[in-house]
Amino acid sequence: MPLGRELVALHLLNPDDGPVLKDSAKFDPATTFNGTGEARVEKGYPKYENGKVMINASRWFEDVPRATWEFHVGGYQVCEKWLKDRAAKGGKKASPGRVLTDEDILHYRRVVVALTETRRIMAEIDEVIEKHGGWPGAFHSSKQGEV
Repeated sequence: MPLGRELVALHLLNPDDGPVLKDSAKFDPATTFNGTGEARVEKGYPKYENGKVMINASRWFEDVPRATWEFHVGGYQVCEKWLKDRAAKGGKKASPGRVLTDEDILHYRRVVVALTETRRIMAEIDEVIEKHGGWPGAFHSSKQGEV
């Protein structure tokens, strides 16, 4: 699959176009959801600790690469923001935080896979660009009128 098409499929989290995201026996990413108790994203969470993304004191996603946790898209740290948007809030509009469903957990695991794969593909694209003359030369043809 061409690298650009693969990136689009990953970013849309489309398991039909991105085989690495399939919801089947083959979809078994390293990232797992562990711990005991309610899967509620509590106030002050998420927190990243040694490959774990804690959503409360007793539940976490495990084996999340630090570079994936820190990866930014459009100014946001995606792995953190997705969970923070579901976290408990205080103040005038207080909320207890969302209890993650099995579907939410699967979605978050797919996000981690998509971002990890995005980092890999970006490195591959950088190699191809460098191999063909670097930026922006790799996108210019020696034939007049071709780009």
